[in-house]
Amino acid sequence: MNTPFDDPLPRRPGLFGRLRSSFLTGIVVIAPVGLTIWLLWSVMGWVDGVVLPLVPSTFQPEQYIGINLRGVGLIIFLLFTIVVGWVAKGIIGRSLIGYGENLVNRMPVVRSIYSGIKQISETVFAQSERSFETACLVQYPRRGIWAIGFISTVAKGEILNRAETSGKLISVFVPTTPNPTSGFLLYFPEEDVVELDMSVEDAAKLVISAGLVYPNGKTPIDVAEAVEQD
Repeated sequence: MNTPFDDPLPRRPGLFGRLRSSFLTGIVVIAPVGLTIWLLWSVMGWVDGVVLPLVPSTFQPEQYIGINLRGVGLIIFLLFTIVVGWVAKGIIGRSLIGYGENLVNRMPVVRSIYSGIKQISETVFAQSERSFETACLVQYPRRGIWAIGFISTVAKGEILNRAETSGKLISVFVPTTPNPTSGFLLYFPEEDVVELDMSVEDAAKLVISAGLVYPNGKTPIDVAEAVEQD
């Protein structure tokens, strides 16, 4: 016998609830694909707008087929960049680069701008540079508060010698949210650094999303089921 205090039986969602669930599931599926296509399309258009005006009209396909093909400027830019990189690896290319850098180093303002851009480019794009390989947890800015970080390397030289520790020091980059390119370079004793199993990419997603996107997150089907239960 049911009493007024008994929980009612769970009701199946109505038509409006099922439509809302399907709509939200569709958004979860379409949004990443649509935004990715839109971003790539916009980037190709921007590159075409910068590169194609520099290309002689004789070499532009629009003169022969009558329509403007988006992405041609991007292809030309990629081919040009590959050729420049191939030449720069040779003796003549290295000599020209060295001569140009010596010339730039004599210009006060241009020298500072060029050196800063060069350091950023080498850090981001150079294949020989090491990248973060492990995500970790550290207690920052005080004990009891945990932050996600990326292990960079082991401290050496003066930093290790002057630090008041008897063991290894690990350099950890602690990023900020939602912009992980800025943050703090901190040195922790090795025993205070907790390595994580998640990849660096998953940890970066967690930082960018302010904790909303976890590794192995819910699929669109899981989202639909959660909505139906509301």
